[in-house]
Amino acid sequence: MKTWFHSWRAAIRIARRDAWRSKGRSALVLAMIALPILGVSALDLTYRSSELSAAERLERTIGAADARFRDAQVGGVPIFQDPTGEMHTTAKDYENEPWPSGSTDVTKTVPAGATVLTDGIGAAKLTTAHGLLGTEVRELKASDPIARGIMTLLEGRFPEKNDEVMATSHFLETSGLSIGSTLSARNFDRPYRIVGSYELPDSLDTDQVNALPGAFLAPYAKAVEKAGLPAPDVSVSYLVRKSGGFTWNTVKEINTKGVAVVSRAVVLDPPAASEVPLNQKEGWGGYEASPAAGAAELASLATVVGLAMLEICLLAGPAFAVGARRSRRQLGLVGANGGARSHIRAIVLSGGLVIGVAAAVTGTVLALVLTLVLQPVLEDTMGQRFGAFDIRPLELLGIALLAVLTGLLAAIVPAVTASRQTVLASLTGRRGVRRSSRVLPLIGLAALLVGGAIALFGSTVSEQVTLVAAGSALAELGVVAMTPALVGLFGRTGRWLPLSPRLALRDAVRNRGRTAPAVAAVLAAVAGTVAVTTYMAGREAQNRAEYEATLPYGVASAFVQEEGGRDAPAVREAVQRNFPVDVRADVGRISVGKPGCPPWGEGEGCGRYEVIVPPANECPLYATLPGGGDASEKYTPDQRRKLLTEDWRCKDSASSGMYVSDSGLLIGDAKLLQVLGVDDPATVKALADGRIVSFNRALVGKDGTVGIKQITDIPAADKASEQGRPAPGKVSSLPAYLVPGDKKTYGLQALMTPATAKAAGLSTAPLGLYVSTDRLPDSEQRQKLDSDLAKLGSDVEVHLEEGFVNEYGIILLSLAVFAGLVTIGAAGIATGLAQADAEADLKTLAAVGAPPRVRRTLSGFQCGVVAAMGVILGSAAGLLPAIGLRLTEEREQIRYYEQSLAEGWSRDLTPPDVPIVIPWETLAGLIVAVPLGAALLAALVTRSRGALARRAAT
Repeated sequence: MKTWFHSWRAAIRIARRDAWRSKGRSALVLAMIALPILGVSALDLTYRSSELSAAERLERTIGAADARFRDAQVGGVPIFQDPTGEMHTTAKDYENEPWPSGSTDVTKTVPAGATVLTDGIGAAKLTTAHGLLGTEVRELKASDPIARGIMTLLEGRFPEKNDEVMATSHFLETSGLSIGSTLSARNFDRPYRIVGSYELPDSLDTDQVNALPGAFLAPYAKAVEKAGLPAPDVSVSYLVRKSGGFTWNTVKEINTKGVAVVSRAVVLDPPAASEVPLNQKEGWGGYEASPAAGAAELASLATVVGLAMLEICLLAGPAFAVGARRSRRQLGLVGANGGARSHIRAIVLSGGLVIGVAAAVTGTVLALVLTLVLQPVLEDTMGQRFGAFDIRPLELLGIALLAVLTGLLAAIVPAVTASRQTVLASLTGRRGVRRSSRVLPLIGLAALLVGGAIALFGSTVSEQVTLVAAGSALAELGVVAMTPALVGLFGRTGRWLPLSPRLALRDAVRNRGRTAPAVAAVLAAVAGTVAVTTYMAGREAQNRAEYEATLPYGVASAFVQEEGGRDAPAVREAVQRNFPVDVRADVGRISVGKPGCPPWGEGEGCGRYEVIVPPANECPLYATLPGGGDASEKYTPDQRRKLLTEDWRCKDSASSGMYVSDSGLLIGDAKLLQVLGVDDPATVKALADGRIVSFNRALVGKDGTVGIKQITDIPAADKASEQGRPAPGKVSSLPAYLVPGDKKTYGLQALMTPATAKAAGLSTAPLGLYVSTDRLPDSEQRQKLDSDLAKLGSDVEVHLEEGFVNEYGIILLSLAVFAGLVTIGAAGIATGLAQADAEADLKTLAAVGAPPRVRRTLSGFQCGVVAAMGVILGSAAGLLPAIGLRLTEEREQIRYYEQSLAEGWSRDLTPPDVPIVIPWETLAGLIVAVPLGAALLAALVTRSRGALARRAAT
């Protein structure tokens, strides 16, 4: 008894034989399906392998210890923490009290009998083969069994003496040093010999040096302080091993002493959320994604996967149709020998099944092999080692099933079409005439209208991007469904075309079964490209309009603020040496405290300064209130809007531009005015006369002076700020000159000469320089400057004003190339099918005397017609989502702008402008160049003479 199993087994055998005979076509379809499977499977393998388990994370953070103790820096007051030890806050709320700060003695919280290993981390500028390199220095006895897993020794050995260190492989590569080399630190001449190389499994690109506890950081801090610089910060934690580990109750008890704990036992077996006090504290509860957000993500993923499968089906479908067309005599013989239509469908569907299974196996196997072979490259790219090569069989099986499903879906339409052919038509090679469906275009029209309405609603009413995307996708599917009818409309233009293109267009219209899928595939690819390019063209136009230069064109600045500007002279010389400098202006800053203090006043013996704004010049919305509070709350929205638009104290001033220093005050001379383009003789004279030049009238008091306050007691100043009182400090009043007009000074608000600062009793420190250039420095000059600055080991802020730079150019070009390749591929498949159908017509033309070039010409026009129809329809369909997204952004930005004015958040009075720009260059390339290139390519690869065919039996 014959069953469906036997018929499908025979169908699969026939399909496998046909696939092997047509190796080229089978390989093409297999590649189209296997490549996405390869990419997704490799992504799954990489993600799962890099996703660390709790035990693997603990091994890399606390090694073989049972816990890591660290100071919460809240002065020892009780804290609440999460089970992982990553988040913590004080147990008490300090809303109306100063926030506790300060260190506590962590060692007192370590239980008796426990083994403790100190882990200290600091930073230093270490000498290298090229100069200096800012490097993390870690003091940890890495050879101790407790630290096993934190560092992986690659070569050499662990440090055993105080003058030995080991370094990460990334540091050795960057510094040009090797095992056996010696290094030291700036301001610290003690040499250390490198005895080993290691890596941090969680951070492969970290520059770090490891020394024994107490061997480097403490003597380095003393040497730095002796040089007049603040000692670097050092973070110390403790790896603790204790019999029985640390339970959650033990961790909570240690938390009462202001110490945070990462416990192995707690991380591996976390407590219930109700047992975590931190979750009960307002604003610190567990954050979980809402069901709606999860559903939205799932819907987005399903949409992307569905559209990708649709594109593959549209591309692969014509290839299966080619196979069915070439096998029509074989299929006719099956019908003549008693085969039913279901058997014909099974044979064609089996072709999709065979290719789908082959693509699934090929893609999955290649993903496994490539991920395993490229594992070191992937790890270096991600900056961390895999935990384990994690293979999830069910996930890979699900991805592979997508390939099988895609193959079956791509073969459905050819299978149904082949089964509807009569036996006589199949055996004689007649095509038959079948009217296209009238229902499908109506469904497509309805989807287009509904999708367009949803996108319009989302962009103009709801402001939800999800609705715009969903409506646009539905509308695009509607256009795809309407493709056969639209192809028929294109056919009416054939009466105005010459012979060859008219024949090509007529052939495409008469055989919509093979033309429509190819056109739809081109449409989908081009629509996505046009949508993205249109959206990005609008963003580019908006960014260009909103771009504000931070310096005059061609002007460069270089600032170095650490160590009191010690490297500023070297930075100036490096810029002068590598850039085509026209005018150079050296600048400095006011320094309060020791010479090596940073400008923000951190460190012992360091302070900061403020440029005082007279109370009469303060914007009422931002005025300081005694006791603290928001001054803008007492104004209505209309009053706030009026203040922002009419009161000069609340409008933007010369403060707009790049950050130069606190309050925008610099120490310099008239060359700086020349570089910034301030051409005012009166300003130059005032500067030379010893007055401070102000470009912001809010800084100048009624007596014509500018007040500068030197603050040396930072804690008292911070406390006064919390209470809304002026910070205590010495005030120096300097005679000022207010520059008339609204000069563009790029962030500079006030300027005085070094002599003026010295006369006022103000200490100064070098900051950097501004330079104007004869021409814009080229890439080679910039690279040389970067190399010279890297040798200094300092954090140098360099900016070169080169005007607006389009960041999307390469992306737009890549998208256009992608759409062009898909278009040529889909049109080529359709052309191959057309040639298979039109072989008899071509032979007839040759028999009546048509020249050989007709075959090439007709093939080229057939390919060009398919490409042109798909590109035109895709360009029209792609504009809808881009315009909808831009309209949504416009509504959002206008709403935020109005709210900002009403609440007094922003001083920007310019309404947002969200332009919609059509990328005509990209559209012209797609509509003209791509179809023309496809036609020429098809004509070139087509043979002028057809192959000799044997006579069919009569």
